Amino acid sequence: MSQRNRWLGLTLALASSVVMAQAYPTKPIKLLVPFAAGGTTDIIARVIAEPLGKELGQVVVVENRGGGGGAIGALETARQKPDGYNLGIATLSSMATNPAINPKTPYDPIKDFTPIINIAATPNVIAVNPKFPATDYKSFEAYLKKNPGKYSYGSSGTGGVQHMLMELYKSLTQIDMVHVPYRGAGPALNDAVAGQIPMVLDNLPSALPFIKDKRLVAIAVAAPQRLAVLPDVPTFKEVGLEQVNRMAFYGILGPKGMPKELVDKINAATRKALQDPAVRKRIEDTGSLVVANSPEEFAAELKNELAVYKEVVAKQKLTLD
Repeated sequence: MSQRNRWLGLTLALASSVVMAQAYPTKPIKLLVPFAAGGTTDIIARVIAEPLGKELGQVVVVENRGGGGGAIGALETARQKPDGYNLGIATLSSMATNPAINPKTPYDPIKDFTPIINIAATPNVIAVNPKFPATDYKSFEAYLKKNPGKYSYGSSGTGGVQHMLMELYKSLTQIDMVHVPYRGAGPALNDAVAGQIPMVLDNLPSALPFIKDKRLVAIAVAAPQRLAVLPDVPTFKEVGLEQVNRMAFYGILGPKGMPKELVDKINAATRKALQDPAVRKRIEDTGSLVVANSPEEFAAELKNELAVYKEVVAKQKLTLD
């Protein structure tokens, strides 16, 4: 192919991409949540879906596809056409912790997706059923050390952020607990409230309503500082476990190969939706912080988190077994 033909081909491709972005969207958009309904990922997705749809001029339909610590839903998004009509919610579990611990993860979190925007970041919290014998951090740790292997905790699934953070916590404190994986945070929370399991490590937004209603008791939070909504609950840093003090994130991505014009259009629409005080309040009321960054910043964040958790897995010798 001559240089002139190559140049012509690139020009036509660029023009086609621009035209497609200008026309987009012409039909409803699917936003896939890689966890069951009721968890924080689902909450954030449903908060942003309606205002995002209004900005884009088409309905944004939220669908849930749980399992595999977010891997099943993420894989479905990765397999779609990069036309902007099949988007997914990116989480710390699906993009970092799960791929870091599971060598058989069926996608590459960096190469198989197009990062669009990080919507929000949120703390994590260890919470226990009110009937658990210890309801403050000091007694919680002491009691578990006196009863190795006796108690279990629930998580959103094997390889998810809740699983990885609690396993990191266990390795640092030498506490022995049994992991009970669920198909999402919602079912794990429900069982903890019902007393089927004694505790969970969950994202704050989905756990907070149960904590406020005194159906769960917060023990410690993974956050940079104490939270206004839980002023009496220490951070992991305060109790000497700064390594566990990492926030979760909830972003939007698409399959690899999405045209930049589409990415920029979705990013701009999401950012505009997040400028609405009512939308921001709904997100902040869950305990999350609005991020609303650029595609490039979100891509860098994904790479950094994956690197961090790969190092955690290597240092702590964590496996799926």
